[in-house]
Amino acid sequence: MLTIQHATEEDIPLILFFIKGLAEYEQLADHVVATKEVLKETLFGKTRYAEVLIARFNAEPAGFALFFHNYSTFLARPGIYLEDLFVLPELRGKGIGKALLARLAKIGKERDCGRLEWSVLDWNEPAIGFYKKLGAVPLSDWTVFRLEAEALKQLAVQ
Repeated sequence: MLTIQHATEEDIPLILFFIKGLAEYEQLADHVVATKEVLKETLFGKTRYAEVLIARFNAEPAGFALFFHNYSTFLARPGIYLEDLFVLPELRGKGIGKALLARLAKIGKERDCGRLEWSVLDWNEPAIGFYKKLGAVPLSDWTVFRLEAEALKQLAVQ
């Protein structure tokens, strides 16, 4: 039996567990600096920067989807950006990832969103194949840019 619910503050340790599991899978475990305290502030504090769905399979935690709204000026509509989707390795292939994405699509329709977008590492062939089976299309004509750490600080003082 599969259930998907919006996360609550009580789920913070589980959310951090899933974040660390995803980071290990992506070979980025040394990049995780998230803490329970910061997750509480940013996900459930005065300003909520993102939302989380928790999937449970047979009442046991199975995976999560962390998302937030973006905006398309061309569509003049909000969108949903899926930051992280993770299903425990031992539970993959049971439809949990698809169910999480389907719930996000439903939320997008309810909120009159124009699109659902995410990024995937170019080496992650299993995920790319999974997304293509759902009808998702890779945007090969766009390049993601990022400012962080020192570069972000430097630009902020310009």
